[in-house]
Amino acid sequence: MKPETESCSTESVPPDWDEFWSGSMEKLKAKLEQEMGDRRRAQCMAKIQSHAVQLTLDLIVREPNPDSFFRVLLKALLDQTESQTCGVFRLDDDGAQCEPWMAYLGERFYPDETTAWGDLATAVKDMSSHLLAYTPGWGETIDYEGDDARLPESVRAFNRSIGLQSVAVAPLVLPTRNLGWIALSIGDTPVEWAPWRRATLEAIAQQVTLALHQSRLTEQSLAEARRQAVLEERNRIARDIHDTLAQGFAAILMQLQSAQRNAPLLPPKVARSLDTAVELARTHMIEARRSVGALRPQEIEAGDVAAVLERTTELARRTTDVPIELVIEELPPLGAGVEREIIGIAQEALTNAVRHARARKIKVHAAATRSIGLRLSIADDGRGIAKEQVGAGFGLTSMQERADRIGGSLTIVTAPRAGTEIVLAWEPPAFSLAHS
Repeated sequence: MKPETESCSTESVPPDWDEFWSGSMEKLKAKLEQEMGDRRRAQCMAKIQSHAVQLTLDLIVREPNPDSFFRVLLKALLDQTESQTCGVFRLDDDGAQCEPWMAYLGERFYPDETTAWGDLATAVKDMSSHLLAYTPGWGETIDYEGDDARLPESVRAFNRSIGLQSVAVAPLVLPTRNLGWIALSIGDTPVEWAPWRRATLEAIAQQVTLALHQSRLTEQSLAEARRQAVLEERNRIARDIHDTLAQGFAAILMQLQSAQRNAPLLPPKVARSLDTAVELARTHMIEARRSVGALRPQEIEAGDVAAVLERTTELARRTTDVPIELVIEELPPLGAGVEREIIGIAQEALTNAVRHARARKIKVHAAATRSIGLRLSIADDGRGIAKEQVGAGFGLTSMQERADRIGGSLTIVTAPRAGTEIVLAWEPPAFSLAHS
């Protein structure tokens, strides 16, 4: 008897075994080639990223001035990608306006000055508007053909005039917001260069984003330092006024009032002069104390705007016979920093109305807008502010600076013999990105 194994037939082996084996090897070879290609591309991308970081670090050391740093970085990007134009467009802090910042066209540099753009002014302005409105470009790099229908006609005409074949635009994106865009334009080059050029652009865009963000933080820090310096100087002046003028007028007033008690023994003319001196001393003492209050507005707790407005208005009523109406509606939460500036504006505007307006009535009105903002109005029916004085006085300048610090809008509506209304409008800033 033959073993059972000998009964197996060779028919169980696929007749196309060689073909099957050959096909499997081809698939394996293709897979290996794909993985090797992916690895080479990853290594190339890593090298590009590393080179961009190294370039940025070197430039930070060599070019401490922010404008010089970005100028040299743009030129380096232009040279390394063998491109024709390169430019940066910046968004403002609110993300509502986009403006061209700087650009290279060949060897010519265009700085952050409107008059320097020359014939390019219309094209860059239209490109700024396009970047702001084009939704997909807020979160990813967009490639355009030189005559791309998505681009404004003025930009397309410019591209045709200098032979640009393609434009790549990369957003300068942080996790919380967009700072702007960087654009790179090229002429007629091999198509296989496109991925490498795009990778270089995106790598540089990341470094530009970080550097631009750091530059803005530095500017904010310097602005805060200047503000603190101004506050310290104002406090010093306030102390000097309090310790010298205010105290001096108080002492003079006490002496005059002491002499006034002997007025019955004085000749009538001398008594009248003494009464005038007492009134002058009292008036200037009050003015000195008002100056101290204006220089050093009282600290308030968060949520206390209404109470401080009431105290400020009540104090003003004691110093004038002019009726002062106060209307306070329900106010939104503001934060102590915002509230201090709002109170400072209210105090300054009310003091000006009492001292200078020659008004018959004054009205202070505070209300919420859209449940999250605030509108503060101080209006009088006095003589108004002369055109040449609007924005010229220390008080008006101080109010504008306070409004700017909190991102508010200060409007002064005035006309001769028709009164004045000072309006502060404030809303919390929005930092959300619609596209990420």
